[in-house]
Amino acid sequence: MPLLRIDLVEGRNGEEIRVLADAIHRAMLKAFGVPERDRYQIIAEHKASQLIAEDTGLGIPRTQNFVLIQVTTRPRTRAEKEAFYRLVTEELKAASNIEASDVMMTIVQNTDEDWSFGHGRAQFLTGEL
Repeated sequence: MPLLRIDLVEGRNGEEIRVLADAIHRAMLKAFGVPERDRYQIIAEHKASQLIAEDTGLGIPRTQNFVLIQVTTRPRTRAEKEAFYRLVTEELKAASNIEASDVMMTIVQNTDEDWSFGHGRAQFLTGEL
């Protein structure tokens, strides 16, 4: 927790995907202060024709390097969210040379009762976490 879904245009090799995923994880650690092994990432590749991301009229250029990140998380502050957005783009640029214009993010918040990490229990509610 948080759970990250990372959608990409297909064409990267396994190492490139791992570098990208590691960069996003580093940003999450810094922005949200979660434990290092708190890592849940789903990475899906799509044909270019199946991942459509225009710019909402903002004039933001997109390329084949486009990355869409959806974060499902417990409530976060505005400052944490803004730090996450900034840090992800910085980490991706440094690690994978992905421009900030090719990174789109959304955060979906839920509560402690919405998480079970296994064994059929809600660990935030039972006090295990």
